[in-house]
Amino acid sequence: DSPKPKYLICNADESEPGTFKDRLLIEKDPHSIIEGTILASYAIGSHIAFIYIRGEMPLGHKIMVKAIEEAEKASYLGKNIQGSGYDLQLILHRGAGAYICGEETGLISSLQGGKGWPRVKPPFPATQGLFDCPTVVNNVETLAAIPWILDQGAERYAAIGTEKSKGTKLFSVSGHIQRPGVYEVELGYPLQQFIEKDCGGVPNGRKLKGVIPGGSSTPVLRSDEINSVGLDYESLQAAGSMLGSGGMIVLNDSTCMAKAAWNIARFYAHESCGQCTPCREG
Repeated sequence: DSPKPKYLICNADESEPGTFKDRLLIEKDPHSIIEGTILASYAIGSHIAFIYIRGEMPLGHKIMVKAIEEAEKASYLGKNIQGSGYDLQLILHRGAGAYICGEETGLISSLQGGKGWPRVKPPFPATQGLFDCPTVVNNVETLAAIPWILDQGAERYAAIGTEKSKGTKLFSVSGHIQRPGVYEVELGYPLQQFIEKDCGGVPNGRKLKGVIPGGSSTPVLRSDEINSVGLDYESLQAAGSMLGSGGMIVLNDSTCMAKAAWNIARFYAHESCGQCTPCREG
């Protein structure tokens, strides 16, 4: 109900180590992201939307520039879209490569021309976001799912997954695995089956030592902890980890866990915005 302008931001600043699902969508299906952004902007009454893309995605940036131009030429962006009377300007903003700008308030600070510093919530971006105006911030994967949901119906999407975790999820699988890549599976899919059957298991006759299920900031699960775990929010939380961004890193029995932990900690120390003590001081 705010009289202020409303903004929509597509968070394409994919910086979590082990995660590359958004990059795939940007490079292979940019129009699904643009279409989802248009629909979401229309739903909230926004006339200016932003795609904040990670600085280390030069190819993705080039592809997205071309896709936005194509959408403008086809009258899906700009003034009086498809004769509907609705106007929408879509601005592509390239970040400068800071991990912290993947956090929504850090992203907003950067987009406004400031340092990528997160702030304490509340107030939330939905009431005081970009330029202190109501702002919706959604991930690439979320917005790309909207066209399918509207086309097929919410009930059909909600029928996929578990009772509490609806729909599908993209998982970026890397590390010691036979078939690395991006996989779309329904939420609740068995983790052990996913690793052994869908992804081909651990190669070269080695054994599984552990799995980082949701990106490097999520806790590791040992090989003996994954047999009854499903790929959904509740199941992974109950197992002591998190779904996170779906950046799954598979580790075999040759991995030195101390060295892996040091490598991850070094990344977060380097990428810290310098505000909070644990990241800054270690």
